[in-house]
Amino acid sequence: MLVKRLRKPRPTRVDSLIGRHSRVLGEFRFSEGLHIDGLIKGDVVSDAGELATLTLSESGTVEGHVRVPFVIISGVVKGDVYADDYVELGPTARIEGDVYYGLIEMAMGAEVNGKLVRIIENIEANNLNSSNSSLETGIKKA
Repeated sequence: MLVKRLRKPRPTRVDSLIGRHSRVLGEFRFSEGLHIDGLIKGDVVSDAGELATLTLSESGTVEGHVRVPFVIISGVVKGDVYADDYVELGPTARIEGDVYYGLIEMAMGAEVNGKLVRIIENIEANNLNSSNSSLETGIKKA
């Protein structure tokens, strides 16, 4: 059975930057690295298959869902956060929504007003179920 190894994000270069006085209305898609100092009203989504990193500074705000493998938050997210691999919440982080994570690190002072859901257990359960079903199929064929 393949088990996905969780790790802290590698340092990535920032390809996209939302400045402190900038506002984006609508979904924002990116690959590699995104740093937000401003406001995004809409979902923030990384391209599928990319090991992208989102960094949200203390002055940054996202009003929408976040779907990125590696997330480092020091600002505000008003929506759910889906991070397959890693979530880091700084001391000024505030999330008003659920956090779905593989690995999480929270500093004292970070605030989550929602559920914390570890998704790796769900992945392992699905892998176990698919292994059992393929085993049963193999038994039936024999």
